[in-house]
Amino acid sequence: MRRYGKHTDEDDVRVRPNRKGNRPRTNIRPKHEDAAEGFVLTIDRGRLTVLVEDRTITAMKARELGRKGVVVGDRVAVVGDLSGDKDTLARIVRVEKRSSVLRRTADDDDPYERVVVANADRLAIVTALADPEPRPRLIDRCLVAAFDAGLEPLLVLTKSDLAPAEEMLKTYEPLGIPFVVTSRDELADGDAADRVRERLTDRITVFVGHSGVGKTTLVNALVPDHQRATGRVNAVTGRGRHTTTSALALPLPDTKGWVIDTPGVRSFGLHHVDPARVINAFPDLEPGTEGCPRACSHDEPDCALDQWVADGHAEPARLYSLRRLLATRERREGD
Repeated sequence: MRRYGKHTDEDDVRVRPNRKGNRPRTNIRPKHEDAAEGFVLTIDRGRLTVLVEDRTITAMKARELGRKGVVVGDRVAVVGDLSGDKDTLARIVRVEKRSSVLRRTADDDDPYERVVVANADRLAIVTALADPEPRPRLIDRCLVAAFDAGLEPLLVLTKSDLAPAEEMLKTYEPLGIPFVVTSRDELADGDAADRVRERLTDRITVFVGHSGVGKTTLVNALVPDHQRATGRVNAVTGRGRHTTTSALALPLPDTKGWVIDTPGVRSFGLHHVDPARVINAFPDLEPGTEGCPRACSHDEPDCALDQWVADGHAEPARLYSLRRLLATRERREGD
């Protein structure tokens, strides 16, 4: 039954009074055209430290962002109190389009994707030559993630005073990846930091490595004004202790570059990477796939990569690393 006649006007429509006296709800959201531009430096328990012009402010996500995540390296739009004074709080109302996203999962069978950083240009993979022992397969996994995200890799080998770097460099030489070798004495006198800094100028570089490799020590040498806590390697397990608990972006002195220090990782899952793209991280092997049969898994009797390696175009260790990664991926797909 119709409550009103066929021809009604506004005076005939009942309007329920707003007892709270506030404005009625609307689906129209403000555009925040006057919002300031910011750069996310770090995140701690839901509070984000954001660089706005020449000052840092504390902000939180606006409700209108919903479940959209904000990570270190994001360029954001900020409104509210932008003074940076103590006990002030601004709101992040928009996350700008990202130029790159570095992702990882806890394991290959973990579907939950974690964004490490956004808008980085280069991935510095830091590994010690000894104490703890190097983990080449972790390096390979980081390379896969770097190529997948469109980041330029940089290999940083630390603690060369404890073990030579030649064997490790020989393994990765066919990839053409730039590298820097450092020792603890060179870090102390600043020579190592200067050589690394040359590779980082005018770039946003994220540092990744497992605990104890000297990653945060190197970052402290690059940015002396911001000293982060460092730890020692456990003599029993041979592993480092987590001292960096959150990612932090720091400006390189006297340059336009940025370094982003991240917590040490024990694993670097590649659930988010299409197995067909894994070969892109092995440019020394990729040309050899031209002779592979259609839909080749690169781990079967007719794979052309075996002959490619036998002819001396790539190191056998590289093919072993590729197949180990692909085998891990295939086990996940079959579960």
